[in-house]
Amino acid sequence: MKIDARSLPRVTQNPGAWRVILLHGEDTGLIRERAQDATRKIAGSTDDPFRVSVLDKETHDRLEEEATALSLMGGRRVVRVRDASDSLLKAVSHVLEQPTDTVVILESPSLPSRSKLRALLEKRPDCASVGCYPEEGRTLEATITQMLAALTVRIEPDALHWLMGRLGADRGAARSEVEKLALYAGDTGTLTLDDARACIGDAGSVSIEDAAFAATEGRRADADLAIERALAEGTSPITIARAFLSHLNRLRRVRAAMAEGESRSDAMKTLRPPVFFKRTNGFGRSLDLWPLAALTQALEDTQALELACKQTGAPDQLLCKRYVATLAAKAARAARR
Repeated sequence: MKIDARSLPRVTQNPGAWRVILLHGEDTGLIRERAQDATRKIAGSTDDPFRVSVLDKETHDRLEEEATALSLMGGRRVVRVRDASDSLLKAVSHVLEQPTDTVVILESPSLPSRSKLRALLEKRPDCASVGCYPEEGRTLEATITQMLAALTVRIEPDALHWLMGRLGADRGAARSEVEKLALYAGDTGTLTLDDARACIGDAGSVSIEDAAFAATEGRRADADLAIERALAEGTSPITIARAFLSHLNRLRRVRAAMAEGESRSDAMKTLRPPVFFKRTNGFGRSLDLWPLAALTQALEDTQALELACKQTGAPDQLLCKRYVATLAAKAARAARR
């Protein structure tokens, strides 16, 4: 059965109701987190040697054996299969034909939509196919708030908005940052914008934000390095495109306000979250290089990049690198003029 956002609680709250749970999508951290949560709810822990078996690529051939084995100490068993692909179609079909109560959890990052394994499980009412994709907007905001609330920590709106722009696409990395913030909050239990900046700040100097600022300032080498690092860390090109879209939109908002007679400083003060003080000079340099019409065109190019990256089989990383190089070249030409 294909599980959408509205039906997701059926899986997360009662994972034992399914024979096979397929977790697929671009967010490997979210896949891992959901697999661990489901395993814990069914078997009581994630590392019980009698009730939990974890198979990697080298041990995929043991799937049928592990899925039909009996629990020596009683209770239901879980078989977690990492890097699952269509090569397991036959084995999974055989397991579904067996009278066993073992739950098989397939962790399948980047499994294509035309996958035969995915098609099989989405047709069966006793199997769940769950997409795990990078969160954004209100969904990401709610996730961050819930994570902090579980640690009895509150976060102020400005800090939350700033944090949303800093967290990467991977759920595991995001949770690690949230836990670090909760530890930093200490006895106060409330995180301000200054707290978030002090805790996360620019410690990881190479980021999507670094790439966006470097590109719009015409610093081609710095932009190329930042985007290479971001991609190497597993950041999705689509996430990168949306981060650039946000940065360019903020520049355009200030430029539009200036065109209506506001001063640069007053226009920048209206931005929420505000420009980080260490980025103020860079933001100002970008404003000098990008007139309103050029920013409008850059936003259109960025939207086109996101659409191109979503096409099946598209060389999304190459498209992303070329886009960043082109943006930086335009800024560099403007600087020379």
